Amino acid sequence: MDPITFNLDGEQVVITDHSPTTTALQWLRGAQRKTGTKEGCAEGDCGACTIAILDHDAHGGPSWRSINSCLVLVPMLHGRTVVTVEGLKTDGELHPVQDAMVRHMGSQCGYCTPGVVMTMFEGCYRKDLDADWKVDDQMCGTLCRCTGYRPIRDAALETKGLRPDDRFAALEFSSPVPRDLTYVAAGQRYFQPSSTAALFDVLATNEDARIVCGMTDLGLDVTKKHVAFPCLVSLEAIPELRQMTHTDGVWRIGATVPLSEVEDRVQDGLIPLARMLRYFGARQIKNRATVGGNLCTASPIGDLAPALLALGATVVVLGAEGERRVPLSEFFLEYRKTALQPGEILAAVEVPDVPAGARCATYKVSKRRELDISAVSAGLYVMVDDGTVTEARLAFGGMAATPARATSAEQAMVGQPWTHDTVEAAVACLATEFTPFSDHRGTAWYRTTVAQNLLRGFYEETHTVRQPSLAYRHTGTVLTEAGA
Repeated sequence: MDPITFNLDGEQVVITDHSPTTTALQWLRGAQRKTGTKEGCAEGDCGACTIAILDHDAHGGPSWRSINSCLVLVPMLHGRTVVTVEGLKTDGELHPVQDAMVRHMGSQCGYCTPGVVMTMFEGCYRKDLDADWKVDDQMCGTLCRCTGYRPIRDAALETKGLRPDDRFAALEFSSPVPRDLTYVAAGQRYFQPSSTAALFDVLATNEDARIVCGMTDLGLDVTKKHVAFPCLVSLEAIPELRQMTHTDGVWRIGATVPLSEVEDRVQDGLIPLARMLRYFGARQIKNRATVGGNLCTASPIGDLAPALLALGATVVVLGAEGERRVPLSEFFLEYRKTALQPGEILAAVEVPDVPAGARCATYKVSKRRELDISAVSAGLYVMVDDGTVTEARLAFGGMAATPARATSAEQAMVGQPWTHDTVEAAVACLATEFTPFSDHRGTAWYRTTVAQNLLRGFYEETHTVRQPSLAYRHTGTVLTEAGA
């Protein structure tokens, strides 16, 4: 069996006896006494536990990524280069982001400050912070309880993309090390194979294996329910699952591509998907969350599913015998259950380009704009030819036990003129199409009403722009021009 080894703040660490379900946050504060990394919510909302890792697989070359250490297991750090707030000083000198926070007086009570600094640390080395909303997105995953946001934002703007010629920039040119791992401790097993062949060997001999990658969902079972999984198998060291390509009009997104990378790459190519990813979660969450994880969780309120259903996506399923393709509309069988068979994984999602003449948009309705779970989400697509609807895909989350298309409403549209009356006929179908549940996020009546209004808003919004992107700081879910 292998030890867990990685570089932490410039020193090599070897771990042999900690449970595989020990979070990086627990280990840093307990075993290492690096208490600068704070625990707040332990579920990825507050950002107090933010650390940074060097991602050698990032598109465009190795890049620093801020992540929530409360949602990362210690074995997931194997082979990585990791930096905490204690490791930022060089020869006693503050890092530029620390210095900026001090000069702008961005720290008040100080509890959130280490997480804020580590989030700014990623922003300092990013090459793509070319719009103000991206700075907001970079920082939205940190919660300052003293409301010191203006000086924090000033410090972030001063240091964004600074990329000082220092030891952290030099590490971006370091060579990656093998990340495959077989680790056993405290009666638990953790496997991180580096090929699909090795993966299927592990799955064949460990019937109790639970597949994991980003850990942004499964991590809550560890931090909130204190589940000690007997066997975890990580997919994040398998190169072919981390690839994203655009060939012959089709985007193939590997199952383990982080959502932050997907968002960066589809800004102009798949605008409806980029629009949904804008408020999917904080940057720390999107740096770990993956397409495969979001879909295989099969949550009825998973935000990617409605967008991808509307875009006509296909799931690529991989097993020991090879690949098979499943339309995403047939992938969700029932609540939290997918079409994956034992021993299979979701390898990729294939998404066709949106035709130039199609109208398509995505929507997320939640109690707050940043970092919240949807009450209702929607992906809406219509193709109109010579004034007549020839195709419609109206997909919703939060309306049923699974993300689902509103087939009756679609049928009410196809073959009809693209007019207000046709939309209202489809809206009427939505009243009986689903049987949504009531919970603290919204009643069944509320969810149905929101879904109907989103369809109305979609008609209004796509009058002027067929694939609308989000404005910088929009104030509503649906934005239309006056008189549209």
